[in-house]
Amino acid sequence: MNILYIGSGFVGACSATVSADSGHQTLVFDVDKRKIELLSSGDRDTIQSCLFEEGLGDLIIRNQDKIKFTTDYNQVVDFLDDCDAIFMCLPTPEIGETGESDLSFYFTAAKKLAQSLLERNQNRQTKYIVLVNKSTVPVDMVDKTQEMMEKVGVKNFGVVSNPEFLVEGKAIQGSLHPDRVVVGAWQEKDFKVMRQIYQRFVNAANIQYVEVNPKEAAAGKLLANFTLFNKLAVCFDVIGRTCETFSDLSFENLRKILITDPRIGSWGLYDSLYAGGSCFIKDARSLAHQLQTAGQNATLVNETYLANKRQLELFLGRAEKEAKFDWTGKIVALLGLAFKQGTNDTRNSPSIDIVHFLLEKQVGEIRCYDPAAIEWFEKIFTESKQIKYFKSENEAVSGAQAVIIATDWPQFRGLGDLLVRSKNKPLIMDGRRMLAHQYHELQKSGFDVIAVGSQSIFKK
Repeated sequence: MNILYIGSGFVGACSATVSADSGHQTLVFDVDKRKIELLSSGDRDTIQSCLFEEGLGDLIIRNQDKIKFTTDYNQVVDFLDDCDAIFMCLPTPEIGETGESDLSFYFTAAKKLAQSLLERNQNRQTKYIVLVNKSTVPVDMVDKTQEMMEKVGVKNFGVVSNPEFLVEGKAIQGSLHPDRVVVGAWQEKDFKVMRQIYQRFVNAANIQYVEVNPKEAAAGKLLANFTLFNKLAVCFDVIGRTCETFSDLSFENLRKILITDPRIGSWGLYDSLYAGGSCFIKDARSLAHQLQTAGQNATLVNETYLANKRQLELFLGRAEKEAKFDWTGKIVALLGLAFKQGTNDTRNSPSIDIVHFLLEKQVGEIRCYDPAAIEWFEKIFTESKQIKYFKSENEAVSGAQAVIIATDWPQFRGLGDLLVRSKNKPLIMDGRRMLAHQYHELQKSGFDVIAVGSQSIFKK
């Protein structure tokens, strides 16, 4: 089939690449020239520098005869004559802290696309085409898309909801071997088009191919992300807080008690300073906004959001409250800038709020390191006299008076050995429990340790 993707971000690039690997001819359009240049480079490392997703670069290169990235809209116009489906993969960020989704990117792209669809097949519109909402959108977005197209006279088309459930850092693996594929449509002919697109998954073992109506598909995405977000918040705000409150409690031991109950499961039961990323916060806020706009109570949804914010604020506040640590003029090493391991995505990274916090506290220097996200974090905070970037955690912690672990990169598990060998004894703030196996060893070596899910450990 011939498939067009509007948007080459995390969702668009990964989904398009897997479509190409499935044998479809794919065209990916984006207005971001730099991103398109990187994705079109034909070099794995260059592609990975744009989107740090394991396997993405190799898969693009292997299927380069079936996938093309472009900023030339004329290529989109030509492609539409024989196009079977258009996947809308555009950002829908939250507007401020209102919960309302910013649909301006979507509407701008859809408006331009509508005119091109009107003119396809020499204005005859003879080719049937399906518009697929891949972006996370409000529940009633299918109606708005339909109305927008019909208003300008677009004919011979269908609108489908096909939300993605990808995990950043594992998106390619998740796209090639998904747990489920959810397709929402009103018409059987739209389901038939989608079955052809996802032919490799329709009857595959261990993959649930779910067909529902488009509003159910859109709502399912919002509810799935809220449910996961809520589980993280429960871990932070209840399980972790309990361990921080009462002595002689090991978070890891309590976790074992909980996850051995199959009804509870293990996902999400890892204590952390914050749950960031592009989806959980935005989608929970969007769900709350839509419920409240419809006159419903969204207290639990809102409290999940507030619990997450509270977690980071309480963690940072423990340095002054429990360790009597004065941030003024201090050298602080900030380890981890991506919102989690395995990605270079800095959206809603806890380190953004941490840097703002440290600047307000008038620290002397913030020494930043991340194995993948420095380039993108530097677009938010340019290097200055107060903010420095380093090539390794070894360099970043050298001479630091406080070390904050903000991202769960596996290599940070070895940081304890490095610190024990160093001459200085910085305050260790472990926001991911990366050093849990060494807390008491670090205490014996003269370190004060503050960690999520533990009472503060002070040197003897």
